[in-house]
Amino acid sequence: MVSRKIQIVECPRDAMQGLKEYIPASKKAHYINSLVQVGFDVIDVGSFVSPKAVPQMRDTSDVINLLKLKDSTTLLSVVLNQRGALDASNFEEISILGY
Repeated sequence: MVSRKIQIVECPRDAMQGLKEYIPASKKAHYINSLVQVGFDVIDVGSFVSPKAVPQMRDTSDVINLLKLKDSTTLLSVVLNQRGALDASNFEEISILGY
């Protein structure tokens, strides 16, 4: 049997983005900070996409600024185009982009 590391990715963005009722950035950040404390390897925190396409993700920048991260947690964000990738690249905390 070969030993290998498996990373666990938690994806609150996927659950939140489909909700019609807006969740304030402070509540999103509180929930994600709880996930950080649990010790997930990777957390998909949000997306940098058009707020018209996904209104719930319009405050991803604010959410990231409210996070209290540990060195052991990596952040992932979804982008759909070059503009989103550039916006996400403004955050050193994000090291994985999903497309």
